Amino acid sequence: MSRQILTTDSKLPPQPDILGGHTLSMLVNNQPGVLMRICQIFARRAYNLDSVVVSRGRDPRFSRLTLGISGDPAGLDQIIKQCAKLVDVIHCYEHDELDSVTKELTLIKILCAPAERGEILQILEHFNAKTVDLTDTSVIAMVHGDSDKVDAAVRLLSKFDIVETVRTGKVVMARGEAAT
Repeated sequence: MSRQILTTDSKLPPQPDILGGHTLSMLVNNQPGVLMRICQIFARRAYNLDSVVVSRGRDPRFSRLTLGISGDPAGLDQIIKQCAKLVDVIHCYEHDELDSVTKELTLIKILCAPAERGEILQILEHFNAKTVDLTDTSVIAMVHGDSDKVDAAVRLLSKFDIVETVRTGKVVMARGEAAT
């Protein structure tokens, strides 16, 4: 008896994007439990966390938390205010494409025969991607850029046998002198 196992790389029909995506950036105290308390705010308001990136800042007492979220835009202002009220949150901002630079990094493992390798490498060159591993039967490529660019690269490479993809999630930085 065969059973299909769904993974993050399983091909599914396209889903409608009925709830717009948003990107939030927070500076938080680098303490255990902070992420859990923040996530509870989003869960109570039925928001989905599409990506979560956390890293310690230059000052080890603080971490930068970047969240890619989706949900009802009407409740977003309230969520930002609730997050800002948490003791461990220094500040919380929403960023859009006009006021910030947003990037993502993705590793893509592709099974390929030697005859397919040239076409795969051409696609990777078009996206300014880097080959980080190459064997007789596979290629691992690193694609970086905005989410649309990464999605386009994966879409073009999907005609080959993609074994898996690993995405970092969004990282964001405010343009100019504005705080992130």
